[in-house]
Amino acid sequence: MGKRILYIEDNEQNMYLVTFLLEKHGYRVSPATDGQEGIDKAAAEKPDLILLDIQLPRMDGYTVARNLRNNPDLAATPIVAVTSYAMAGDRDKAMAAGCNGYIEKPINPDTFIQQVEQHLPKD
Repeated sequence: MGKRILYIEDNEQNMYLVTFLLEKHGYRVSPATDGQEGIDKAAAEKPDLILLDIQLPRMDGYTVARNLRNNPDLAATPIVAVTSYAMAGDRDKAMAAGCNGYIEKPINPDTFIQQVEQHLPKD
């Protein structure tokens, strides 16, 4: 069975594209459309990796990442920001909030899986 990836994203088109690419490569994707749903699903499902949009409704991705890092069961789970925030300092801000990686949108379908796999735990 493929590794489990939680994708926290409120944009339907981004959710569709990323889910399609990941499932095509054998990963199981669990979607969450806002930060609180993502925090709850992460706690319940304990995914192998969390992909996190930063620009979310009600609770931004930085707050989500800090909440996930405060859960001892999820403290070691890799979190990768997948975001259109690409200004100077945005990567540092995501890393400071607890993310392990940073992928800019729009994603490149040809390199996205390789970028994600850099953060997946090895068996």
